[in-house]
Amino acid sequence: MRDRGQDPDEDAAGHEDDEPARPAGLPVGEVVDLTPPAQVAREALNRARAAARAKGIRPGQPSRRILADPPPSSGARPGGRDPQTFGAVVQRLLHERGWVQDVSVGGVIGRWREVVGDQVADHCVPETFEDKVLVVRADSTAWATQVKLLTPRLLERLAQEVGEGVVETVTVLGPAGPSFRRGPKTVRGRGPRDTYG
Repeated sequence: MRDRGQDPDEDAAGHEDDEPARPAGLPVGEVVDLTPPAQVAREALNRARAAARAKGIRPGQPSRRILADPPPSSGARPGGRDPQTFGAVVQRLLHERGWVQDVSVGGVIGRWREVVGDQVADHCVPETFEDKVLVVRADSTAWATQVKLLTPRLLERLAQEVGEGVVETVTVLGPAGPSFRRGPKTVRGRGPRDTYG
């Protein structure tokens, strides 16, 4: 119990008389010896490094993520994590994307000389393949006519190479003449003409 006549500062300082009373307005750091902030930070950093070393983590290295449930390791049966051949991976990608027909036609275009023979390949080259239509261009009108006559045999040969129904139509174009057109946004009309006349 506190006496009514006791000083309130004396009660706040403590009940023991041998402790010196702290002067009012003086910071605690000047009365009590505190550790310097730089030393406190250094010790905290050393504790963190020691804890990291205990866990096997080295400072400066990227952290390794540990999955809660690692995927099952492959056993006797083949799994998704097993090594696969490049051909099998590409084949699966082609089937997933629906590119099998386009790639097979591209292979035929790359082997055009083998598919159609040397004589036709010397005078006719494939240009595009879109929507089951193969467009070829001949180097002369005579060869364009000849290839048009050979179209049924050419379709049979393409069906053997790439499969039935992949190429349904072969369009044969004659030689392209010089054109004054310059891109898709040209103005329609007669084109350049002699202005003196």
